[in-house]
Amino acid sequence: MKALILAGGFATRLRPLSCTRPKSLFPIVNKPLLEWTFEGLARNKVNEVILATSYNVKAQLRQARIPKYGMKIAYSLDPLKKPLGTGGPIKKAENLIGHGSPFLVTNGDVFAEVDYAEVLSLHSEKKAVATIVLHRVEDPSRFGVAKLGGGNRIERFIEKPPRENAPSNLINAGVYALSPRIFEYIPKEQKLSLERDVFPVLAERGELYGYVFDGLWTDIGKPEDYLEINRAMLKSLASPQGYKAVKNAEIKMPVALDKKVTIGRESVVGPYTVLGQGVAVGDKVRIRESVVLPETAILDSTSISGAIIGEGVTVGKRVKIGKGCMLGDHVRIDDDVTLAEGVTVCPAKEVTENVLTAKCIV
Repeated sequence: MKALILAGGFATRLRPLSCTRPKSLFPIVNKPLLEWTFEGLARNKVNEVILATSYNVKAQLRQARIPKYGMKIAYSLDPLKKPLGTGGPIKKAENLIGHGSPFLVTNGDVFAEVDYAEVLSLHSEKKAVATIVLHRVEDPSRFGVAKLGGGNRIERFIEKPPRENAPSNLINAGVYALSPRIFEYIPKEQKLSLERDVFPVLAERGELYGYVFDGLWTDIGKPEDYLEINRAMLKSLASPQGYKAVKNAEIKMPVALDKKVTIGRESVVGPYTVLGQGVAVGDKVRIRESVVLPETAILDSTSISGAIIGEGVTVGKRVKIGKGCMLGDHVRIDDDVTLAEGVTVCPAKEVTENVLTAKCIV
């Protein structure tokens, strides 16, 4: 069984953190999203994965050394300076995928606890060209939306309709089972959107089906979504092990603490907080509802709430970081600085004075 992962997106809404890592390597409770995907595919007896990506991202994925869970890993690369959309990479990987049997496709920025084997089973039973995993959401306007008819057939598929025009609240969850016949609908070496150019045509021809999935799912495309999936996963974790906290430090569950985390005296960490490997927390620090990436130092008497802090960051003493802030990798925040809600700081920048309105520091 083969699966293709679309891992070539630019993640513009997650800048500045995505300036230095692709979305598929964003950690969720200290494990890269791509590893969560590999784990789920392997559990469903997928034995070969093809990563459709760019040359730059390929290098980053290899450097990350994600466990392969016994699967064979291959790469299919977009042409330099010519992204192929969501459909073009499938056609480009045609020789690697082959024509022998249906295959899976998943977006590299989606976390989904899907039973892939069930999706393939429905797909084969219906003899579909494409089967889309569908998920119910409150506001479908950010996504492709399906009108599901009898026998799991999708009668209409509309990409990102206005909320009032959406035919249902069942959205495209970014996971598909596809028949090799899909290659007939995708021209070679051309940029193509599955959602806009292929799925509506298949719906009209009665060859598009839907698998409704009500489990844990999110697209981590926005900072609030990224924080929310970490929050959801934290609820299922046991108490953390392996960190070092001095006397009088307090851990408010749920939290996830990676290896070599240190926490100073009278500091309070949590709830809903993730600290990556080697994070050093000083004395009298308060961190809540935040994600802190590896090798970051947070000095004494600092408070962080509802923020995402990049890798290798230094946060000085008596700093206040508000909700919705994002600090890129290797940022330095000087002592006594306040960052208001929604401030973002690009990688390797130093902030020496208060930033009291939401803006990007470049």
